[in-house]
Amino acid sequence: MEILDFGISDYGEVLLLQKNFFENLVKDKKEGREGSEYLLLGEHLPVITLGRRAKEENVLISKNLLKEKEIEVFHIGRGGDVTYHCRGQLIVYPILDLNRYKLGVKDYVYILEESIIRLIAKYKINGERVEGATGVWIGKGTSNERKICALGIKCSRYCSMHGIALNVNPDLSGFSMINPCGFQDKGVTSLEKELNSIGPESVLPDMKKIKKDFTEIFLSLLQNKL
Repeated sequence: MEILDFGISDYGEVLLLQKNFFENLVKDKKEGREGSEYLLLGEHLPVITLGRRAKEENVLISKNLLKEKEIEVFHIGRGGDVTYHCRGQLIVYPILDLNRYKLGVKDYVYILEESIIRLIAKYKINGERVEGATGVWIGKGTSNERKICALGIKCSRYCSMHGIALNVNPDLSGFSMINPCGFQDKGVTSLEKELNSIGPESVLPDMKKIKKDFTEIFLSLLQNKL
């Protein structure tokens, strides 16, 4: 697997890169070849994306205002509803052949979530799953249930693309432009915000360390398949 850091990049450029890698992997698999796998990591400039079953009304501001703010909107083939990306999020797009790891789609989603749960646990943050809602959440079952990591993937012939977005230290006000993941009654949070609530002794790691820690955890879980 090749690990590529795309830095801080325009969403459209990285989407094209993903599609190219994904389509090549699917083609190679169809033709009986072992294609190349990739792990793409980085951050995006502000953008709103809508998944296959997303509802337009979950984008809460007008097209004109989005244009003024220079925020593009993409309709893409992943699962999930609407989400917002910006600097300060760790974006991860694994391009994988799940059959190589003897994984079903649900098992793969579990590994993505588990990678984030274990990652933020290193920084003393308790992340959990919420039934009926993909991703990783804080304050499960409370009136302040809030999402720290969004997840949405696409699979064809058990090859995957798209992935996860962990809120590290983004400007969370951007999420007011949408109903995140289609929810109107749940909040969003970030690693920075949660660490600040613990106290001054909790220091936010830099993005380079977070990428390194995530990569080690994810690859270990993938190889061990839980």
